[in-house]
Amino acid sequence: MTKPGVTDQIKFLPKRIILVRHGESEGNIDGSAYSTTPDYKIPLTKQGMEQAKLAGSQIRSVVSDSGSTNNWKVYFYVSPYARSRSSLREIGRSFPKKSVIGVREECRIREQDFGNFQITERMKIIKETRERFGRFFYRMPEGESAADVYDRVSSFLESLWRDIDMNRLNHDPSTDLNLIIVSHGLASRVFLMKWFKWTVEQFEHLNNLNNCEFRILQLGDKGEYSLAVYHSDEEMQKWGLSPEMIADQKWRANATSGEGNEKCPWYLEVFFDGLGADSDDGDNDNDDKKVVS
Repeated sequence: MTKPGVTDQIKFLPKRIILVRHGESEGNIDGSAYSTTPDYKIPLTKQGMEQAKLAGSQIRSVVSDSGSTNNWKVYFYVSPYARSRSSLREIGRSFPKKSVIGVREECRIREQDFGNFQITERMKIIKETRERFGRFFYRMPEGESAADVYDRVSSFLESLWRDIDMNRLNHDPSTDLNLIIVSHGLASRVFLMKWFKWTVEQFEHLNNLNNCEFRILQLGDKGEYSLAVYHSDEEMQKWGLSPEMIADQKWRANATSGEGNEKCPWYLEVFFDGLGADSDDGDNDNDDKKVVS
């Protein structure tokens, strides 16, 4: 029995993984809301609901190739926070029931924990301190750092791959599967950081997603996911990706699954002041062969 090739394996992979930030919430327009309402209960504004409804229409256009095909399905993962659940409800209005395989609430993609009830003036000082300390490692008093969020999002990614590998999503490979993850700005950024192996320094330069803005990781013809399949260089630059990061995305769009990008500087070169030439290895081998008298 022959092992399945790359083309066969690609058929079982989601065509797209779409990260969506929730719509505008009451906390986005009035930070004092967090001092009286638990973060997870903060609702969407009317504008946020409209944003989510529009995002649903836009995402449906993406997965259906602007309505040119019906050969697609969607599966949703959603943060348990009220603003994410409400955003999903509005997004879902654009999808017929027959196209939705399922939905799962996933606590590991929730918002960064900023503590319990948040006093406005205190949070202003805390966020100013975070900017001086560094956004990734600064841990909120009684809450989390972005590094903590990275750990739980990494755990979610492992589960996501098991769901795909074991076909827990009931994906028929004759249709295009699209995973839609309705979450938060920070969770989406660390998801991308983990997926593409970006460094902490690169994370620090990333810009947050706007409300109901989305990022599309699309499967290239040879089995690698890339932002560059759908998004333009200008969009990625606007999001804070460096020229090297954009070049890596463009390489991924045509790369074979599992292939390493030898030209990607943060996979090797950025960690060293300088590595010896390959010829040095030969010299060392000869030294090892010398006989000690």
